[in-house]
Amino acid sequence: MSIRDEQREQRRQLIIDKAIELFAKNGYADTKIGDIAKAADMSVGLMFHYFESKEKLFEEIVRFGTGATNIPREMNFENPLDYFEGFLKIMFQYAKEYPRTIYLFTIMGQAQRGNGIPPHIREIAMSVNQIEQSAEIIEAGQQYGYFRDGDSYMLSFTFWSSVQGVMEQLAVHPEMLESGTLPETDWLIGILSKERGQ
Repeated sequence: MSIRDEQREQRRQLIIDKAIELFAKNGYADTKIGDIAKAADMSVGLMFHYFESKEKLFEEIVRFGTGATNIPREMNFENPLDYFEGFLKIMFQYAKEYPRTIYLFTIMGQAQRGNGIPPHIREIAMSVNQIEQSAEIIEAGQQYGYFRDGDSYMLSFTFWSSVQGVMEQLAVHPEMLESGTLPETDWLIGILSKERGQ
């Protein structure tokens, strides 16, 4: 890759990083293309060389977020409880090292809710249903006593709603992340675990 190509890729990534932060904090509708260009320290005209519209930029971010939700399925784990615990540890570690992880959770939540989001982008965001996927793992794990009794879908729903809420609150309170004040993974695992939830 030439120096020019590297610079172009760096600028493109800068636009994405700034857009992720602004979309997460202000929402899709209230984030203007000029705001993103200003945050990336470039003209709107130059930014259009990288993304033809705010919609295309947002779509790329949502596609990236959709791909990131596949990480838990790619993990190796010895038992179903390790699957969730391992995911939380990786997620919090990523959040410390790459704060945009937190903003991606917020953006994916916005995109799935659909308020003012272009319908085709909402459809992309809705293509991944972590709750249903996890419910299958929980149901299998209940048979071996890893998870508390109850409706596996509702257990999954409660777990992922809590994770989403934690991540969105960290986006609102970045000082917690900077100070390393994060929830214990056991607190969230306690929602699912037969032993730790008692």
